[in-house]
Order: sequence, then C-alpha cells, then structure tokens
Amino acid sequence: MIRRGLAAVLAAFAVAAASAVHAQSFAPFTVKDIRVEGLQRTEPGTVFSYLPVKVGETMTEEKAQAALRALYATGFFKDVRLEMDNDVLVVYVEERPAIASIDFSGMKEFEPDTVRKVLREVGMAEGRIFDRALLESTELEMKRQYLSRGLYAAEIQTTVTPLERNRVGINIAVTEGDVAKIRGINLVGAKSFAESQLLKEFVLRTPGWLTWYTKHDRYSREKLSADLENLRNFYQNRGYLDFSVESTQVSISPDRRDIYITVNFTEGEKYTVSKVDLSGNLIAPQPELERLVQLKAGDVFSREKLTASTKAIADRLGNEGYAFANANAIPEVDKEKRTVAFNIAVDPGRRVYVRRIDVAGNAKTRDEVIRREMRQLEGAYYDASKIQLSRRRIDRTQYFSEVNVETVPVEGSPDQVDVVYTVKERPTGALLFGIGFSSVEKFAISTSLTQSNVFGTGKFLSFNINSGTVNRVYSLSYLDPYYTVNGVSQGFDIYKRKTNATTLAVGPYATDALGGGIKFGYPVSEVSRIDLGVNFEDVNLTVFDTSPLSYLLFVSQFGNHYRYGAGTAGWSRDTRDSLITTRSGSFIRASTELAGGDLQYARLGYQHQVYFPLSRDFTLLAGGELGIAGGLGGKPLPFFKNFFAGGPGSVRGYRSFSLGPQDFNGNAIGGNRKANASLELLFPMPGAANDPSLRLAWFVDGGNVFLQNFAFNDMRYSTGLSFFWTSPFGPLRLSFAQPLNAKSTDHIQRLQFTFGTGF
Repeated sequence: MIRRGLAAVLAAFAVAAASAVHAQSFAPFTVKDIRVEGLQRTEPGTVFSYLPVKVGETMTEEKAQAALRALYATGFFKDVRLEMDNDVLVVYVEERPAIASIDFSGMKEFEPDTVRKVLREVGMAEGRIFDRALLESTELEMKRQYLSRGLYAAEIQTTVTPLERNRVGINIAVTEGDVAKIRGINLVGAKSFAESQLLKEFVLRTPGWLTWYTKHDRYSREKLSADLENLRNFYQNRGYLDFSVESTQVSISPDRRDIYITVNFTEGEKYTVSKVDLSGNLIAPQPELERLVQLKAGDVFSREKLTASTKAIADRLGNEGYAFANANAIPEVDKEKRTVAFNIAVDPGRRVYVRRIDVAGNAKTRDEVIRREMRQLEGAYYDASKIQLSRRRIDRTQYFSEVNVETVPVEGSPDQVDVVYTVKERPTGALLFGIGFSSVEKFAISTSLTQSNVFGTGKFLSFNINSGTVNRVYSLSYLDPYYTVNGVSQGFDIYKRKTNATTLAVGPYATDALGGGIKFGYPVSEVSRIDLGVNFEDVNLTVFDTSPLSYLLFVSQFGNHYRYGAGTAGWSRDTRDSLITTRSGSFIRASTELAGGDLQYARLGYQHQVYFPLSRDFTLLAGGELGIAGGLGGKPLPFFKNFFAGGPGSVRGYRSFSLGPQDFNGNAIGGNRKANASLELLFPMPGAANDPSLRLAWFVDGGNVFLQNFAFNDMRYSTGLSFFWTSPFGPLRLSFAQPLNAKSTDHIQRLQFTFGTGF
C-alpha cells in the first residue's frame, strides 16, 4: 500500500511538472481555431473532448494546465504541448506505442493462451496502449506464479522491439529451470510422538515413488499452513490443549533446487475433561442435546469431538428453524490438575422462515431438475436437515461436480432467510470410442453415445456397441427419473447380445439374444425405492461336442430356441454418503426375477454392503451377496441362468466364473445357489492421501456356488491387495490375491485387472 501511494504521488508530480514545462506562458486570448498535430491512431475528436476550451472561448493559464492534466490522464500520450499561433491553439501530442504482438519462448509450465487471457484482463493485449509499468508488473506476477509451482530458479526476460507505425512487439522469454524439491522436513519439539508419526499428518513431503504424480514434494505456503493446522489438530485431538507452533523456517539451497523446512513447536501438557455443562436457551429437550455431546467427564480432551458436539447442537436447533443458532464452548482450565471444563452456551437466535430458494450456476440443467430434489419449501420454517438432504439429493444426480448451499439473511427482515444452491455443471454427455482390457474380456472395443442429462431435463439416453471376446452387445437405453412429479421413474431397454463362453473356465456354450423391456421405479422414502420391470427375449442357444452332458441334455429336451418373458421386482435402500469415495452408510438390495414361456424359472438375490469409517483415512467395508434360483412348471433352471463365482466382483484370486461344480473336463457349470462375502479395509495410496482418484484396499473374500443346497464347508477364500485409479483415460482396477484354501481342481488367477473406457 505504501509503494502504491508513493507511486501515485510521483505520477501526480510528473504530470504537474510536465504541465509546467509544456504549457507555454501566455496572456489570455480568444481561441479562433484549434489544431492538433502528431496524431497517428487517436481520433482528433478524442483530444477535443478533453480540452476545457472551445473555439470562441477565452484560453487562460488555468485552462491550459487543466487540458494538459486531462490529456496525460488518458494514458494515450507520452508527451503533450500547448502553443499559440496567431490566436490558434495548437496541441502537439506524441502517442504511446500500441502493442502489435505478445510472444512467449521457453514457457512450458503454463499454456501461452491461458497467460494471454490473463494479460488481456489487466490491459496487456494486442491493440492496447503499451505501458512499461504494466509490463514490469506482469514480470513480477509471472515470477510469483513460477515460485508457487516450486520453480525458484525461473527467470523472466522481456524484450520490447519498436515497429513501424508507432507499434511495439513484446517477447517474454522464460528460463524455467528445475523444480525445487523438498529435501527435508524437520520437526523440533516432539516429545510424546515420533517424528515419523507426525510427518504423516503433512501433505508436503520429501520426494517419493508417487510424488511425480501428486507433486507433494513441491513447497507451497498454503500447503504448509494447512499442514501446520493438521499438526495442531493432531495434538489437540489427543489432549494437548496448549499446543502451539513457535516458528517455521523455509530455506533454499544456493542452486535453488533443494528446500528445507523446519517447524519449531511446543507440545504443552495433556488435559482431561472434568465436566461439560449446557447453558442458555436450549429450545430442544436438554437430555437430547446432552446426547449430542461427544466429550464426557474423564475423557482426554479432543478438539475434534468438541467441535463436532457444538456443530451437532447448532444443527439440531437448525432443524427447528433457528438458522443462526450458535453453540459456543467456554473452557475453564485447571493447569495444576491438568483438567479442563466446558460450558457450552447455547444461543438459538431468532426462528426464521425461508423466503426464497435460488439456484445458481446451472447454465444447461433446467431449474426444475434441481428443484424437484429439494425437500425444504419456500415459506416454511428453516430446517437444516432438509436443506442438507436437498444438497445430497442434488449431488446424487451426478449432473454436477460441485454442489454448495448458503443461507443468506434478508435485509430488513430478521425472521427471513434466502437459501442459495450453487452448482457447477459437469459434462454429462459423451461420444466415446474405447479400448478396454480385462482378465475376463482380454480385449474389447466399444463405442457409446451417452447423455445422462438430455437437453438439461435430467433424462438418460444411451446407445452402446461393445465388441469383446466374451460379449458383443448392441443396446439402446432410456430412463426418465421423474416420469411423474412424485419421483416415479420409467425407462426401457432394447438390446442384441451375443455371448461366447468358450474362452471362459465354464462349460462351452454360446447364446444369441434379442430382447427389450420396460422398467419403473417408485421411491418409498428418501433412501429407499421399489423397482419393477418386464423383459422379453428371443434366444438362440448353441452347444458343442465338448459341452457338459447337462447342457446337451437340456438342448435335446427343450430345443435351442426360446421365447420367454420375465418380470422383475426389487427393493433397495441406499444411505451411502458418496457414490464415488464412500466412507459411511450402507447399500441393501433385494431382487426377484420370475420368467414364463419357453423358459420358466425364478431367481432371488440379496446384496448388503456396510461402510464403517475407522479414521480420516481408513474405511472398513463389509459386504455379502446371496442368490437362489430354480425352475418352474416342471422345467429345470436353464443352465445359462445359473450363478457363477470367482474373479473380480466375487472371489478374487480364482479365475472368473470358475468356482463351483465342474464337469468331467474341469469346466465350471454353475449352480442354483450362490453365497459371497467380502471384508475390505479401504485406505488412500501412500504418498497421495489427499487424492481421491487413488485408493488401495486390503481384502478377504469368500464364496462359491452350489447345486441344490448351500455347503459352506466348500467355500473358497482369498486375501490380497487391490488398487483403484480413476485415470484420465478411464478407471483402472487391479487386484493381487492369494487363495487360502484352493483345491487341486481350482483355476488360480492371482493377478486380475480391468482397464479402459474411452479416449
């Protein structure tokens, strides 16, 4: 601010000095004419508009000074003179040069077009007046941006070349140099915890095997501040109420390639909680609010639990319409006993109504698509739980990459608020040509045209062609999630699918199916729904001489061409907090399929997954799946409707579809009973804890398929490590599993993977 003020004073002084020099002293005279000389690009009318005198008026010393100040202030001229020639006012100007071009050389870290766009916003662009001061500011800002990327050795050199017609060409030459890496982080003051344990709380780190991707070995002031806050939380969540960071030092080597960080801190003493009281206007029943307090007498102090307690109380009052409720924890510290007591003072504020609900950021998606997910009504009492439920429902549409909600007080109406949902739309349509690889399909080519938000209406439309070793699919799918205003969904599918199982570890057969169906969904509650559907299919079945005897007998008895219809019904309940990186909640689904016609059978299925958040980084997933099927009307269950197990999504470590009963050739024939279970410990990739696109899991799988009856002593088990990466080219899933009780007839496949969507 001081430098800016000084610059303004110097500029004013320069204009005043120029005015004193270039305003010729003359006695007042009547202006008979005005002539402007020296113009090349500026219109004469522009100069005339800034002159405080017109033809026929009297020119004075004061008006001359005002004219000079006004013309200099335009920024168009670097020199202005006023002279009198036989009662003619002559204005001599020398224009500043215009920018003809801005070129970059040696710049790799930033896109030139992006930099040009930023420069244009500050007035540095082709066709604009050249300002050397602005160019110097541009150099400094570019240098600052390179420093923020860890390129401390970057040098910026600007060259201004005069051109014809009073123009200049600007060349910005950049020597980026090598990226400076963090070579050491030293924590001074740790007594109760090992330094290696504390460094796990830091995002910044020394170079590792993944830092080429995460770039966490590049110093950033913002990241260091966040790491220090994480360190403070670590200690205060373990009772160290007086923890404080004394100082931080960041040093760089002379060659500007190595950075060293030193943090000095004091742990302080460890405190326990002596008591927690509630006071103020509680509104809700006190026992109910007391149950929301996570800290109890005798507990080690935890900042995280205290913050969660006050937030839970404020949110609970928010459900009653008190949008600005505040719960403030007032500590009472006893340093001798090393205890701390808290009095949580509750101030509900005024109960408010929601005047209006606004939506911002939806350029393509229609307002009604967003508003139909809202559970807070305009004109009703403010309800924090309904507002947050609305935000989650909008997020679950997957039309947006970000969904934020803000409560805005209404000026002049203390009992009213406006609720604003701000969304950031994501691409919902894609025309993809893709190549995929997997341990099942081996190699697959797919083409798809998908739009999950057709014309911003929230409707789903997809056309897909998939050509793989096992499956060849041509399909058209449509779904309207709000066929009625009550949230009843309606859709249809049309498909042609060829399946060739000869390359799998199953009895060889092939099917060629043409089918289609309609489906409906009905929401039972905010988290559960019922799905109904009917499907018709025409199937041609092919068996081979090497097919299992049961396959050959089925074809000899019922032929190899079938037309049948199947009705489906299902109930699901989904309370997961996220569909991408799930940390808590559960998913339950029960389904049934009943078929009639040339094929008559019934299939029942049940799936259950539960996520348990163990810590900030670790999540435990427990899941299981059961299935049972059988023929109807005296007909057996078609063998190609059997359950199969093994491989990704089932029991990893065993070849896909290979578990269960086998024929004489060692090929799996499937079963009419299925049981799978899995236990997974999910955690981030070491060195990339803050990157949700990378995730690891240690797992234990168990399962098998059976004929007629479940035989749990025949279950197969495996354990191993799985890796998931949402890459720019598509999702990659890889697992390495070790079977725990494999039999000699089992097909082992320890490494299994799938990769590829589109490019």
